[in-house]
Amino acid sequence: MVSVMLAPLGFASIEWHTDFEAAKKLAAEKDRPLFVEFTGSDWCIWCVRLNDEVFSKEEFQAFVRENFIMVKLDFPRNIEQSEAQRDQNRRLMQQYGVQGFPTILLMDPKGEVFARTGYRRGGPSSYVEHLKSELAKRS
Repeated sequence: MVSVMLAPLGFASIEWHTDFEAAKKLAAEKDRPLFVEFTGSDWCIWCVRLNDEVFSKEEFQAFVRENFIMVKLDFPRNIEQSEAQRDQNRRLMQQYGVQGFPTILLMDPKGEVFARTGYRRGGPSSYVEHLKSELAKRS
């Protein structure tokens, strides 16, 4: 399983998985939902803003480390990816009807979507409250 670690200085990073099936298996083992980001990490301005304003902040990272299995499905223009990775990401984009970036899908471990979101203004506190609200609706 391939995963990417983002580690700003001073606090533990979150682990972003890139293998969707392996992430679903891990989510089932840990009894956690999936946080699946569809992104154009090297060209999509709103994706970059979401990363800079929310994902890179300790408040967000502390919350998701305890509550989600994180999955990044990237559609870069200037970053190398394996053909298998590109195929998986395209297939999932089509399967879940993703039409723009960033799209965030919250899913159960079987891959059933219970919430759809994306870039939101307000920084990490607002985003964490939004995620808590979506998790509460699921209960």
